[in-house]
Amino acid sequence: MTVYLLAGGGTAGHVNPLLATADAIRQNEPDAVIIVVGTREGLEARLVPARGYELVTIAKLPFPRRLNRRAFAFLPGMRRSIAELAGLIRSRGVDVVVGFGGYAAAPAYLAARGTHVPIVIHEANARPGLANRLGTLLTRYVAVVFVNTPLRGAVVTGLPLRREIARLADDSAARAGAAREAIELFGLDADRPTVLVTGGSLGANRINEGISQAVQSIIDAGWQVLHIWGDKSDLRDPELAHYRVLRYCDRMDLALAAATLAVARAGSATVAELSVLGIASILVPYPVGNGEQRFNAADLVAAGGAVLVEDAKFTPDYVRGELLALLGNAAGLERMRSAASGVGMPDGAERLVALIRKAISRA
Repeated sequence: MTVYLLAGGGTAGHVNPLLATADAIRQNEPDAVIIVVGTREGLEARLVPARGYELVTIAKLPFPRRLNRRAFAFLPGMRRSIAELAGLIRSRGVDVVVGFGGYAAAPAYLAARGTHVPIVIHEANARPGLANRLGTLLTRYVAVVFVNTPLRGAVVTGLPLRREIARLADDSAARAGAAREAIELFGLDADRPTVLVTGGSLGANRINEGISQAVQSIIDAGWQVLHIWGDKSDLRDPELAHYRVLRYCDRMDLALAAATLAVARAGSATVAELSVLGIASILVPYPVGNGEQRFNAADLVAAGGAVLVEDAKFTPDYVRGELLALLGNAAGLERMRSAASGVGMPDGAERLVALIRKAISRA
């Protein structure tokens, strides 16, 4: 019986691949013990127990960017977290630590190093976070989603996909059934192709405004729009025919199954899911932060499966012009769909589990 400690969380970009990996382990090893370490503040606090996995929480310790009171509290707090996790590793007989980035990952890597337990790292973004950059100094087992991710010795495994997405990628009949279910659930028109618009759970103001102010032109062109605004949007539903709006969507698998074209941010999960499902897309990278979303999109754009648009340029005029021209080019959309499929890696979870087993066998 193997004991796995999976570390990561904070955002869906960390939690979802962690859970997909846990599911893949459990499917092949029903007697495996899977422990997840995260924080009380992250999404893992809700999603991990809901999926049936044991969650252990540690203090959330943001890495200090400047010398202040928090900086002086950081090192003692980090030592405590490392000691807690080292005790857990010893007491539970953990065989391997697998990290996905986020606040819980760095202390888990250091605890594993101190207890001589093998470490495996998965980095979802093309620009790696600080925890995983640190972790690569401690192990040679590093998995990435994107070829251009600058981590030493990394192998490309792709993204471990949520079960419901992987099912659609593997089974054309299941995907057709999901598309029919989406039409019923979202009140779509079975005779119109669908533009799926989403900026993530919190939404994206520029995408929301660009689409909502020019949506009639898309409808007049014979399409329909399924628009997921996000929790923080203050837009109001104009109640137009063939324009369906949601503040939040908990069945993204169905929304994706219905989509002919997607307009979205370029988070790693979004890019990976659009690729494996072969959905043509317009990607509008989040303009704040370290710019990782632009790099996440690079391979898919280079292959011809997506068009990259800067956030500032995604305006109602862009929608009425370039986007509408793309919708009118059926052959071009088909070429994009085919190109996207060529980039996708539907077996990311299986590839990562194989690397984990390799690390265990060579420990």
